[in-house]
Amino acid sequence: MLSVVRVHLPSEIPIVGCEITPYVLLRRPDGAVSTDDVPETAPTDGQFMRYRWYRIQSDRKVPICSVHPMEQATIQCLGCLKSKIPVAKSYHCSAKCFSDAWQHHKVLHERASSALNENGAEEDELFGRFGSGGSGVLSTAGSGSLSNFGQSPSNGPVPLYPSGTDKNSGETWFEVGRSRTYTPLADDIGHALKFECVAVDAEKRSPMGPPTSIMTSRVIPAPTPTPRRLIQVNGDVLGHLDLDSQTSSLGTFTVLSYNILADAYATSDAYSYCPTWALSWTYRRQNLLREIIGYHADIICLQEVQFNHFEDYFAPELDKHGYQALYKRRTTEVYSGNPMAIDGCATFFRRDKFSHVKKYEVEFNKAAQSLTDAIIPAAQKRVALSRLIKDNIALIAVLEAKFGNQGAENPGKRQLLCVANTHINVHQDLKDVKLWEVHTLLKGLEKIAVSADIPMLVCGDFNSTPGSSPHGLLAVGKVDQLHPDLAIDPLGILRPPSKLNHQLPLVSAYSSFARMVGVGYDLEHQRRRMDPATNEPLFTNCTRDFTGTVDYIFYTADSLTVESLLELLDEESLRKDTALPSPEWSSDHIALLAEFRCKPRMRR
Repeated sequence: MLSVVRVHLPSEIPIVGCEITPYVLLRRPDGAVSTDDVPETAPTDGQFMRYRWYRIQSDRKVPICSVHPMEQATIQCLGCLKSKIPVAKSYHCSAKCFSDAWQHHKVLHERASSALNENGAEEDELFGRFGSGGSGVLSTAGSGSLSNFGQSPSNGPVPLYPSGTDKNSGETWFEVGRSRTYTPLADDIGHALKFECVAVDAEKRSPMGPPTSIMTSRVIPAPTPTPRRLIQVNGDVLGHLDLDSQTSSLGTFTVLSYNILADAYATSDAYSYCPTWALSWTYRRQNLLREIIGYHADIICLQEVQFNHFEDYFAPELDKHGYQALYKRRTTEVYSGNPMAIDGCATFFRRDKFSHVKKYEVEFNKAAQSLTDAIIPAAQKRVALSRLIKDNIALIAVLEAKFGNQGAENPGKRQLLCVANTHINVHQDLKDVKLWEVHTLLKGLEKIAVSADIPMLVCGDFNSTPGSSPHGLLAVGKVDQLHPDLAIDPLGILRPPSKLNHQLPLVSAYSSFARMVGVGYDLEHQRRRMDPATNEPLFTNCTRDFTGTVDYIFYTADSLTVESLLELLDEESLRKDTALPSPEWSSDHIALLAEFRCKPRMRR
C-alpha cells in the first residue's frame, strides 16, 4: 500500500512569492522508500497522492513589520496609505524601527509621489520591481501572478469558499492550493499555512487512511532592499538618474557586474548569521532576479552562476526581458561533485541594443598545461599543475552596438565592444596564481585589441583587493618589481617581473567617484564610501569574516567614458550588522553598475 513515511518543510517560514515544496518520503506498494511523486496522472498499483494547502485565518489579521518580518507590527505609517504605497510596506514593529528605517522609507514616499505624478497607473509596476510582497509585487487576484519576473504561481484550482471553521478558536481554513508545491500570495501575509498529503485509491477516489499534515509559521512579505540609484559623474552637475525610468541615451549603455553567490556555496555553516529561509535558493533566486531586472542594464555580467540555474532559471527568465545569454562553466579537473551544480560566468545583453559577433572562452587550466609544458621540468610538472589548476575561467564576448554615435565622420562604421567576464582564483595563499590568471586574461585581450580597434570592458570577481599585484596590473598596466606579492613564486611563473605588463589603457570605473572635482552632499556621501588611498570602494564583498573590495569594472579610457555609476552601499544601507547575505540582499557581494559613452573615433 502507498503510504507517507515522513513530511517536512525546507523552511518553516514561508515568504510571499517563494514557492514551497515539502519533502515527502513515500513507501511504495513494493516496500521501496522514495521521494518521487506519485501523481494522479501516473498512479502506481491503483493509488496516487493527493495534496492540499490551507490558509489558517483567524478573526484577527496580524500585520507584519516591513523591516523585521519576524516581528508583529505595532505602528503604521499613514503617509504610505495617503501615497497609495502597498500596505505591507507601511507597518513597523516599533517607533525605533520606523525612525531607524526613515532614510530608506522616505525614498518610497518620494518615488510614489513621482510615479503618481508622472506615470499615473504605473505606480504599482514601479514598486513591483523592488517590492516587499504587498500588492505592488503580487497580484491579489486569483492567479497571484508574478508577471514582472516571469513567474506564475501554479497552486492549482481552489474553491472560493472556506473549507472549515473552528468555533472555539475562531480560525477559518481556506483551501488555497491543490498541488505539492505552493507559492504564498500577498493575501497569505500574517497567516499560517497547513499542508496535507494522503494516498488515494484511484478507483474509489477515497483516501486510504488519515492525511499527514504539517504547519508553517506565519507568511511574511519579502524584505525590501534599500533602493540604489545611478549617480551622474560626467557633467557639471551631480544628479540622480532613476533606475525605474532610466533608459540609456544615444551612444550610451550600462554594464552590471555581480557575483550572485552560487547555491552550492550558500550554506548555513558558511553564513550562520543569515536566516535559513533567506539562504534558500527558492527565496534567493527571486530576490536576485528582482534586483537584476530592476537595474535595467544593457549588459549583465554574473559570476557564480550554477549551470543548472543558468539553464533552468536565469536564461529563460532574462530571455523574457529581452536578453540574449552566453555562458561558460568552470572546468572540472578539481571539482568532483554534482556536475549540474558547477558554477560559471554568464553574460547577458539586450537584443535591442547589441548583437552577438564572437565568443571566446578562456580556460586557465589549459593555459596552465601549456605553461608547465614550456617552463617546468618534467619531474616537477605534477606539483606545478596541482598548484595552477583551479578550474577558473573567463568568458569574452564581442558585441556589435545597434545604436550609433559616430556622426558624419564615420558613416556606417560598426561600433564593436569587447566584454570580458571572469572569476579569478579565490585562495588567498596562492597570490602567484591570482596574478598569473589575471596576466593570462589580459594578454588574451591584448591580442583581440591588436586585431580590432575595439573598446573593452573587464568585469568580474577578481578576489584581489586594491593594492594587490593583480589590481595593480589591471589598473596601472604593470606590477611594481618590489611588490611583496612577487615574493610568493615557488614555480618561477612570474619571472622576470618585467614581463608582467599590458598595453590596454584600463581604468576602474568606480574610481570616477574619487577623481571628481566638486562639492555637494551626494558627491561627499559617495566619497565617504571610497578608500582615498586606492580610489576604490571600501567594500564590494561583506561577510562576518571579510569586508573589502574584490569586484571591479575596468574600461579602456581611450575609447569609453563613464557617465554615471550605481551608488555604493554603506553600513547603514545594509542595516542589521553589515554582513551579507541577508534577507534584503541575497549575495555576499554587492552589484556594480556603470553607464558608459563611446568616444568618437579619431580618423587615422
